[in-house]
Amino acid sequence: MKILIALVIFEVIILVHEAGHFIAAKKCGVKVNEFSIGMGPAILKKQKGETLYALRIVPFGGYCAMEGEDAESDDERSFGSRSVPKRILIVSAGIIMNFILGILLLLINTCISAPYASTTVSRFETEDARSHTTGLEVGDKIVRINGMRIFTDMDISYQFQNDEDSVFDLTVIRNGKKKELENVAFDVKDGAMHIDFFVLPVEASPLSVIKRTFAQTVTDARLIYISLGDLITGKYSIRDLSGPVGVVDVIGDVIESETDEETGIDWNALSQQLLSLAAFITINLGVFNLLPLPALDGGRLLFLVIEGIRGKPVPPEKEGMVHFVGLAALMVLMVVVTVSDIVKIF
Repeated sequence: MKILIALVIFEVIILVHEAGHFIAAKKCGVKVNEFSIGMGPAILKKQKGETLYALRIVPFGGYCAMEGEDAESDDERSFGSRSVPKRILIVSAGIIMNFILGILLLLINTCISAPYASTTVSRFETEDARSHTTGLEVGDKIVRINGMRIFTDMDISYQFQNDEDSVFDLTVIRNGKKKELENVAFDVKDGAMHIDFFVLPVEASPLSVIKRTFAQTVTDARLIYISLGDLITGKYSIRDLSGPVGVVDVIGDVIESETDEETGIDWNALSQQLLSLAAFITINLGVFNLLPLPALDGGRLLFLVIEGIRGKPVPPEKEGMVHFVGLAALMVLMVVVTVSDIVKIF
């Protein structure tokens, strides 16, 4: 079951991403030679007009192959024959669609999961709770922790989980005014920091749902950049990355956590968890593709920006070689991450 759910999530996300490129290319008058979901040999394929549509055996990845995308072409409808702004739109369209899908998934999840947690303190476990005695008060809205802007309760959880001394500098809104709280502390129990306060619930309304959806989108997107920064600085290693196999394992854990031996699967809770995970993955894909690296959409955008500045394009064969090397490097990384995921499972 977890494999089937993972395949559906991956295929939908890939389909939406590639559909963005496809629709933008068609609207800009570019000839699309092939639209494929998956990689490797084709399981199903159908020629319709000028475009071959294919479903391929490896259920990860996909592509929208446009005329003259990676090589010279004399076709008047080639990718290279279009203006720089149109080509930027075509390349960006997949990323835009990823963000749109993520926002829609989060919007649905917000509606069905309300009431949801705010960032405002509602009460403490006890009157002498450590965070209370060191400065935090009921009604405080937490807006920064150790300098990081707080948008959702997930931001609070992230900061608490990645701290070493259980002491924080907070910025809160108290009685309508911003207040700085230094050295707010928490007790450590059984080797883990103990969060000793609760936050107010937020009921669903059109305005609160919209605010929550966009706040969660920012949280998810920023968490990806923070994680990449932590990877570069050495806080995390390659072994901490997860690929498709790791995601399948996470989905299995989610299903197990929402399953009771007597009542079976709690489908409402499971759907909320899966919507949140799918939204995070598609936003992750959008953010990752923005990176100016070869073979990624961000890398292609970089070449288009260079062309706009120079007034002439980089020769397609040279750009294609750069992207080919980048793709090979990404494939090697995928193999390493997949092997790491399998090792972690066993």
